[in-house]
This record gives sequence, C-alpha cells and structure tokens, in this order.
Amino acid sequence: MESLLLQKIKDIDMSNEKTVIETLAKAGKPLKSGEIAEICGIDKKDVDKTIKLLKTKDRIFSPKRCYYAPK
Repeated sequence: MESLLLQKIKDIDMSNEKTVIETLAKAGKPLKSGEIAEICGIDKKDVDKTIKLLKTKDRIFSPKRCYYAPK
C-alpha cells in the first residue's frame, strides 16, 4: 500500500518535470516560477519544488535571479 502511494508521488513529480521543461521551451524566454505555474496550471509550490529538482539535474538554469530557462 505504501509503495503504491510513493509510486504515485514519483509519477506526479516526473509529470511536473516534463510539463515545466516543455513550458520553458515553448516560451522562448526565461520565466519566473509564478508565470510557469500560471501557464501550466500547477500549484506554484509544486513548480518551485520541480524547479529545484531540475536545477540539481542540470536540466534548467537561471540566466538572472528568479528566472529560469531550459538548457
């Protein structure tokens, strides 16, 4: 039971990663996390968590403070 819940959480995180990267790529310019959340329809807290994860995976970068773009 517990492992099923953990798997669902991982699936949601992977889905958010894909959505955030696609949104940044389509935007063609660096975006703030609030803008990403608004475009994606994902809660800003989840976007912030996903951005932090994507930065550690070196999939996105910050060209200026609080703005993010895909690598």
